[in-house]
Amino acid sequence: MARGKLRIYLGAAPGVGKTYAMLSEAHRRVERGTDCVVAFVEHHGRPRTEVMLHGLEQIQRREIEYRGGAFTEMDVDAVLERRPAVALVDELAHTNVPGARNTKRWQDVEELLAAGIDVVSTVNIQHLESLGDVVESITGVRQRETVPDEVVRRADQIELVDMSPQALRRRMAHGNIYKSDKVDAALSNYFRPGNLTALRELALLWVADRVDEYLQQYRGEHDIKSTWQARERIVVGLTGGPEGRTLIRRAARMAAKGSGSEILAVYVARSDGLTSASPKELAVQRTLVEDLGGSFHHVIGDDIPASLLAFARGVNATQIVLGSSRRKAWQYILGPGVGQTVARDSGPDLDVHIVTHEEVAKGRGLPVARGARLGRARIVWGWAAGVIGPALLTVLLTNVDADLGLANDMLMFLTLTVAAALLGGLVPALASAAFGSFLLNYYFTPPIHKITIADPKNIVAIVIFVLVAVSVASVVDVAARRTHQAARLRAESEILSFLAGSVLRGETSLDALLERVRETFAMESVALLERVSDVEPWTRAGSVGPHPVARPEDADVDMPVGDHMALALSGRVLPAEDRRVLGAFAAQAAVVLDRQRLVGEAEEARKLAEGNRIRTALLAAVSHDLRTPLASIKAAVTSLRSDDVEWSEQDRAELLEGIEDGADRLDHLVGNLLDMSRLQTGTVTPLIREIDLDEVVPMALGGVPEDSVVLDIPETLPMVEVDPGLLERAVANIVENAVKYSPLDSPVTVAASGLAERVEIRVTDRGPGVPDAAKDRIFAPFQRYGDAPRGAGVGLGLAVARGFAEAMGGTLAAEDTPGGGLTMVLTVRAAPGPGGAPADLSAQVTS
Repeated sequence: MARGKLRIYLGAAPGVGKTYAMLSEAHRRVERGTDCVVAFVEHHGRPRTEVMLHGLEQIQRREIEYRGGAFTEMDVDAVLERRPAVALVDELAHTNVPGARNTKRWQDVEELLAAGIDVVSTVNIQHLESLGDVVESITGVRQRETVPDEVVRRADQIELVDMSPQALRRRMAHGNIYKSDKVDAALSNYFRPGNLTALRELALLWVADRVDEYLQQYRGEHDIKSTWQARERIVVGLTGGPEGRTLIRRAARMAAKGSGSEILAVYVARSDGLTSASPKELAVQRTLVEDLGGSFHHVIGDDIPASLLAFARGVNATQIVLGSSRRKAWQYILGPGVGQTVARDSGPDLDVHIVTHEEVAKGRGLPVARGARLGRARIVWGWAAGVIGPALLTVLLTNVDADLGLANDMLMFLTLTVAAALLGGLVPALASAAFGSFLLNYYFTPPIHKITIADPKNIVAIVIFVLVAVSVASVVDVAARRTHQAARLRAESEILSFLAGSVLRGETSLDALLERVRETFAMESVALLERVSDVEPWTRAGSVGPHPVARPEDADVDMPVGDHMALALSGRVLPAEDRRVLGAFAAQAAVVLDRQRLVGEAEEARKLAEGNRIRTALLAAVSHDLRTPLASIKAAVTSLRSDDVEWSEQDRAELLEGIEDGADRLDHLVGNLLDMSRLQTGTVTPLIREIDLDEVVPMALGGVPEDSVVLDIPETLPMVEVDPGLLERAVANIVENAVKYSPLDSPVTVAASGLAERVEIRVTDRGPGVPDAAKDRIFAPFQRYGDAPRGAGVGLGLAVARGFAEAMGGTLAAEDTPGGGLTMVLTVRAAPGPGGAPADLSAQVTS
């Protein structure tokens, strides 16, 4: 039975019209006579989507009871029994209710495909498993329902359903996606323009990569070697010379002329490891090409032009950028250069650009052979096998009464020569070959005990023995050295990769880096030493291990870093080839130390600047804002104590009321100052517990007139995890600020709603509002917006409210109120549990 075909409508975001497009496709197929049924489609109460279900056969869903509730899922058995040609299955990433046939809906779809049924399904880009962390960092919502990327990649057709962020937000505002009571929360959270733009880019890039895979697969199946210029890919050939930077920048300028162009820098190294490239220069060029948005590739190949062309055709490149040859004129007698060869063999599908540079015709120099150190013990054993071994073998053969023949004698001597090459390298092997040939001639070739050889055949045999011994010894020596060299280079690459990774990750722990040095080189202790000048004593910036040295000259190994810093290691003496890697560690240690100090200095400077600003603002507040209520209290008390005035009971009551109002204002101002002080010193310790919002928010409205606030807190909201005292103080400050700026005939609205695992408290006023540029500034301490009167407070209310919100793990932000005004959005965590998060909106967002 042939497997069914899978078609997926991939959406850039919820609400772009995936289900609508799927149902439209179903109607087209039904009109063409295709047997098409609806296995499972969820319209989420959207009227236009619901209308599209009319005229399509729907398979009855299966009901499942779970925790006292009834849920419906796709009835896989019913679909298999019906056996339609095409089945529509919505929401591929959906997690089935426990008790269903499979855990995930995509597993249900796999059963239908295996039964030969074609399936048309839908999924959003945020539900792909590999993008979960990326989507969470963008939207702040963790997708609990995901589908493996491979399931989507295996689809026979993938169609992107896209819509601009502005159009999607208009569709949301018109009520075509969510109910009207959820629109404001969705627009201000998940469906922000930045979120939608980022999700759209993710979807476009993912589909583009999939299209590229299809293209590569098609070219491979049809054995197409020529380049298809579907996208400009520019390959830059690097030699490791200084001209590489010029080539990379020239390629970047070429790529900038076409949208979607890609740069691939490639360095071709010979398989024997012989190269004149500078590792430092290659590292610089790698960083440069990555900074310009390209990628760096390292290719092994003995035929450089052929390897370069094979790489370019393998990545479907359209252009190759090479530098003019650095050869001198006389060096062309050795053959054409790489550039000429590549240009000659590139064919009509690849454009080759030869770029001139400052290093043209200055010479390249000869490759530098890099041997591997075999160690003193191995060399000693090599000489023993090559010299002592043949002598002992001669004694043995001359004292054993057995004529093995010259050929067998030669094979035994040849074995010792090979052993000498394996152990000690080429020189002991050559000595073994020469010594062995002498012994064979003197003891085993007639005439015996003479240097001369009587039989010409024996002369040929001796010569062949020497040639074979030298050849085998050379091959074995090269192989042994290359094996040792490869192991060493692999270890070095792993170490340097760790260093590069630590730089990219921004790790700043000096002790961890020094410990890594100690472990890598098996040292007892490592210290990073520094001094101010040449005459000052050395001081330790950091150290690990017992008894670190205090001066570089006391260390077994020291690696200078600049003029006044050194990495000192004690424990053993390192070979010369290890110093290259040690130098990389030393440079990184200096960078980490500088970074630590800069971070510390920046933090200290920030604290000093903040402290100075707070002190200046506090003095201004004390000098004016605190004196205003004190002045009114003093005036009222002086009036009451005056003996020459007879105050009526009404006047006396008004003066006492003025004293009380002034004292309340003083209490409020001093309270905010103390709260700000606690936030600045980090002494706010919230006591988090679960509580209902309707137990806290009403208590926060005691400081404003009753008719100035409209409260809307649904009873169905989940409990929240907060410090009740801090939340009450934060809400009180926000509401008092809103009432202060709102017109008298427009009460402030305090509403709460749930979104995923959070609960939002939205305080909306109809005041003058705040421009976007000032929305963050109003949360700074001692800030008052606009023409607020000086007696209105010291500008700490919103700063304290945001500080308390962040201390509880929440957020406080300002948004424009539709129609004019300002909306403060206070977000706190919902308590986990059966009622932890509202199912209606969160389910829609992740569907």
